[in-house]
Amino acid sequence: MPATTTPQTPRPAEDARLDPAVAARLRRDDAGLVAAVVQQHDTREVLMVGWMDDEALHRTLTTGRVTFWSRSRQEYWRKGDTSGHAQYVKAVSLDCDGDALLVEVDQVGAACHTGTRTCFEAGGPLSVLVGSAPAGSADMPPATTPGTTPAIPATEGDR
Repeated sequence: MPATTTPQTPRPAEDARLDPAVAARLRRDDAGLVAAVVQQHDTREVLMVGWMDDEALHRTLTTGRVTFWSRSRQEYWRKGDTSGHAQYVKAVSLDCDGDALLVEVDQVGAACHTGTRTCFEAGGPLSVLVGSAPAGSADMPPATTPGTTPAIPATEGDR
């Protein structure tokens, strides 16, 4: 019977402890990871997506540089250490469900390992049927207005 490889769950170093209040808000996948969407802070250009565990997030929040967990290499890596294409942290936000991070950066050089500015430029567009909002939908009250009921209530399936 061939040997199977089980992905290792990253282990935090003793000195790298994420604030327990932040850690409690995270909703990690089965490997202990959270998706991190990286965006250029001033242009809002989406650059790439990486993965973080508690230690990678701690390093990102406390060093000013973005650190990820590599699922393929099973190790931490700081963007730019070998390529020179570094990401300098400007802000980090957690989404409403706690399962994704938005990391706003000042990107130096290419964000993608292929040498392109963004990983989405390298991947390319897909064919899509373009949708349109119904007429008058721009005038609908926001779903988060205090004391009002949203016109179309969000459901768990809408997330």
